[in-house]
This record gives sequence, C-alpha cells and structure tokens, in this order.
Amino acid sequence: MDRIVRAVRGFDGALVTLPAPGSEYPELAWGDAFFSYAPDGRLPQHTQPYGTIVTKNYPGDTSSDLDRPGRFRVNIHVGRQALRELVGEQPDGDGAEPAVDPAAADTIGPHPVYAAQGWIAVVAPGPRTLDTVLRLLAEAHDAARTRHERRGAR
Repeated sequence: MDRIVRAVRGFDGALVTLPAPGSEYPELAWGDAFFSYAPDGRLPQHTQPYGTIVTKNYPGDTSSDLDRPGRFRVNIHVGRQALRELVGEQPDGDGAEPAVDPAAADTIGPHPVYAAQGWIAVVAPGPRTLDTVLRLLAEAHDAARTRHERRGAR
C-alpha cells in the first residue's frame, strides 16, 4: 500500500488524502487512501477521486473479504471501455456469478459495487498486477487532469 501511495504522490497535481484518527473524515475512512487531481492542493468539492485504497469491508461491500489482516483493495476508475478490455464482459445483474472472485488477491477484476461506472478493483496487488495497477492509476490521474482542464476552460 505504501508503494502505491508513494507512486501516486509523485504524479503532478496529485492529492493523496489519508484519513486518520482525529481528522475531519469519518472513522469508517480511517486508514484508507483517496487519490484526486488537485493542482491547487485542495480537495475537489464536486468530483470523485479517481482511485482509492480501502483497508476494510464497508457496509454493502464485503465480498473482497478485506477485514482479514494484511488485506487491502485498490480501486481505480478506468472507464467502461477499459474495464471491458481488462476483465471482459461482465454479468448484467441477472444473478450470474462474477467472472472473477472479488476476494482473489493479485487479480484485476471489476469493482464489486461500482463496475457499472467503470471501476476495477485489485485485492493485495502483487507480482502479477502491481505494474498494471500503477499504470492504470497514472492513466486515471491523466484522465482526471484532462477533465479538470476541460472544466476550467469553460
């Protein structure tokens, strides 16, 4: 997790938010990381992060089994087309089993909750996925910068 946070901090204009005890963030978010494009260093008010790291199960999001020691999940907004290219076609909500076990470590899969919005997830990135995770975070950062610049041009 530290290696990923360090890499994102190296992106031009990146803001890494690390909620901790005593911060203004809710206790549920403590220990997690949120990645935004914020060239002014201030948390954007009207955009979502382009990537996150979660270190525990959230209500309604328990299928990755993150409450076990040492587990965390990297979530990256890649867009719907890139998601299909990375993980193939996914079930359309008809009750079919997902193509990738959401608790499988070091495996790129659709986000267990936000796949329809173009998010992928990787539990405990390792030798098979870490380089891809870092590349996808850089691409997501670049896409967030492009959106920011487009909004600023109006």
